[in-house]
Amino acid sequence: MQLVTVKMSDIYVNGLDKLVEIGMYPSRSEAIRVAIRDLLRRELWPSDGSPLTLTSEKDE
Repeated sequence: MQLVTVKMSDIYVNGLDKLVEIGMYPSRSEAIRVAIRDLLRRELWPSDGSPLTLTSEKDE
């Protein structure tokens, strides 16, 4: 896994902390990973939920 550093508003950090506090996720990191996975499944990946294999113009 790669380390990614982000800045976010206190309201988001407080929300993440609440999700961890009530036991929905073991850590902020896990909650963020799940949120990003769900975003990518909805916005980018095909209906089966698998990552797309993207080719660059060089490969064509």
